Amino acid sequence: MIKCIAIDMDGTLLTAAQQITPENLEAIRRAQSKGVEVVIATGRSYTEASFVLDAEGLICPMICVNGAEIRSANKEIVATNSLEKSTARKITAILDRYRLYFEVYTNKGTFTLDEEKAVSIMVDIYMSANPEADVNEVMKVAEKRITKGLVHKVESYDLLFNNDEHQIYKLLAFSFEQDILSEAKRELLKVEGLAISSSGEENLELTSINAQKGIALEKFAQANGIDMKDTMAIGDNYNDLSMFNLAGLSVAMGNADEVIKAQCDKVTLTNEESGVAKAIWDALEGVED
Repeated sequence: MIKCIAIDMDGTLLTAAQQITPENLEAIRRAQSKGVEVVIATGRSYTEASFVLDAEGLICPMICVNGAEIRSANKEIVATNSLEKSTARKITAILDRYRLYFEVYTNKGTFTLDEEKAVSIMVDIYMSANPEADVNEVMKVAEKRITKGLVHKVESYDLLFNNDEHQIYKLLAFSFEQDILSEAKRELLKVEGLAISSSGEENLELTSINAQKGIALEKFAQANGIDMKDTMAIGDNYNDLSMFNLAGLSVAMGNADEVIKAQCDKVTLTNEESGVAKAIWDALEGVED
């Protein structure tokens, strides 16, 4: 019987327009009303994740930044897994060598050296996946990263690495040049204590080896007295694999890559078709009121 459901955000819970469908909201609230723990498991920072959830009045525990931070339903930090500062510097040196744009996620927020790039890279990624979208509307959504204070500009990442108040959660690198991204990844694989995943073909997500969605989900389940065989994980990308491998039931989105689908127990509808809702309703059939 499913007692805990972990749900990815981008490409899973959210549509291409960055919205949660009414069907998904209804299913999540129904699961919660039945006593099922619904936890959001995302590569987003807490700030960027809660920006969307709060708008819908959705209250859930959160696994943020791929497991670098776990928050309770009342938004308190209950666990963190940060990168060693020395490791973050090694990663930075490699990314700089390949001239890759990247952002740094910390316990104090997400940071960029280039605000314009922070917006344009998101527009490019969104438009490449959704060519029919209105570029002006996409630009407005992307600009909210800056105007709403979701991403902050800093003159140098050394200001974060040298400040004891900042825990380094993740470095997120982007490039549409697959050969460069692959070369950088090969070099990054040599860095000890590093987990490398991605939420899209155009990025690399770099966290502590202990900051992975699966590990965080296991900790969350244990803390709530839930056996992992009674958990379900829903996602669409490579940074979801660690929780797919540990959850009792793994569900890939219909829009997921075929490689991802092949490693899951079930495949649901796409994110545009409220695939999360379908997966939840199917799981709730065995849950008593």
